[in-house]
Amino acid sequence: MPTVEPLSLVLVVEDDPFVRMDAVDMVEEAGFLAVEASNAAEAIEILEARPDIQIVFTDIDMPGSMDGLALAWAVRDRWPPVHIIVASGHVRAASNDLPPNALFFAKPYQRGAIKAALNGFA
Repeated sequence: MPTVEPLSLVLVVEDDPFVRMDAVDMVEEAGFLAVEASNAAEAIEILEARPDIQIVFTDIDMPGSMDGLALAWAVRDRWPPVHIIVASGHVRAASNDLPPNALFFAKPYQRGAIKAALNGFA
């Protein structure tokens, strides 16, 4: 009997509920499972409780004490194996703004490019 690989788990971090819903749909269409957070503090709590998260997909512009770039660096420091995708419709992140091996995508999302990046991590 063939073994079935478990689906990779993606943490989607986005404060706008409609954009978050669209991002979750995109992640699931790409064949991944999604967990949602509305800000960086919530994302950190989820990461602390869920060691099975393999990818963080975060917006940069979020309310609270930590934006998406700070979250990306925190993830790289505390959970080095977790892959990171950062997105924004307002900020253009340069490669030196991002942690090593993190990817940046401008909004509106190019669904094909994000799905390809997710599948490249899997």
